Amino acid sequence: MVTRLNRSTLVSVLVVATALALVALGLSAIANAGPGAAGTAPEAAGKPAAASHVMQGHKMAPAKPVAFGGDPDGDGYIPAEPPVTGVEPSDEIPPHRYFHEFQANCSVNHTAPDDPIVYPGQAGASHDHTFMGNDTTNANSTTASLSAGGTKCLAPGDRSAYWMPTLYNGNEEVRPVGPQTIYYKAGVTDYRTVRSFPKGLRFVVGSPTQTAEEFRNHPGMVEGYECGESYHNYDFPAACPTSQDTQLNLRMQAPSCWDGKYLDTPDHKAHMAYPVVMGANQDVCPPSHPVALPMIEFKMAWPVNGDMSQVRLASGTGHSFHYDFFNAWDDATLDALVDHCIVGALQCNARGYDENNPGEGAALDENYELPRP
Repeated sequence: MVTRLNRSTLVSVLVVATALALVALGLSAIANAGPGAAGTAPEAAGKPAAASHVMQGHKMAPAKPVAFGGDPDGDGYIPAEPPVTGVEPSDEIPPHRYFHEFQANCSVNHTAPDDPIVYPGQAGASHDHTFMGNDTTNANSTTASLSAGGTKCLAPGDRSAYWMPTLYNGNEEVRPVGPQTIYYKAGVTDYRTVRSFPKGLRFVVGSPTQTAEEFRNHPGMVEGYECGESYHNYDFPAACPTSQDTQLNLRMQAPSCWDGKYLDTPDHKAHMAYPVVMGANQDVCPPSHPVALPMIEFKMAWPVNGDMSQVRLASGTGHSFHYDFFNAWDDATLDALVDHCIVGALQCNARGYDENNPGEGAALDENYELPRP
């Protein structure tokens, strides 16, 4: 009788212990499941998901907003102060002028595994980027730090930060040589309505995780990768003509319509939009993003040719190309260029001078600065 009782007791103890162990394992699995697991708060409705990034072709954990710089509460939203309100998108057709643009010619100054938009305050968290313009750009950059920094742009007033994934040929870093062409254009038909970027505006164009098809169909795509007589490549071509003058080229345009509310959002894109095509040669900002800003177009040239089989981006394949912009222009300098060249419908260089219309003068002096009174 005593032996039977002990065996029963032993079985009961084993059953209870097994159940407790299973419960513990289940709780541990839930705790380690990360975002989206049972018991975690779902993402707020209507708010964009956090952006994801890639490092040397390998996926990293999704980037999450952190309390840093202009985002003290860490929700990923940086409000414009003050916001721009009362703007209605213009569907008017202005006097026809083929050009309404100026250039920002900026050179590469350094590379680093930093991204102050996607991974603010997190040095080394990103794949490697090639930085142009502001020479202080790093993971800890803010509007104030960029405004106090120097620049490798021809116009000293352009202290904005421009960056893109670093290009490699095998394990050798390939940097664009000399000032690169960054166009500032009218993205809407009514070029008279374009206004300057608000200080601190930032956004990402494209995605490191986009497919070749998404890259090809991206609204900012121009002609894909080019080299020699080869065009419309949406990954790196297998080979480019071996010539001292042959380079790999790519042009990509940014969205130019702003919601007027936020300088940044968690996905670094939702506050910006591309114009809507209303008809032949009629591009208008959508009502959700009514403020027309300059349309940035990267025109990059890398000194690489011949066998391209080992060419890659730090973010992966050629179709992972994307770029970032963080506005830190001197307000008066940017206003002068936008008003003279975009609103004034001219084809300007980095001085704001149109060689085909010399009588219109230049927005900046021979030192690429505002003329002194």
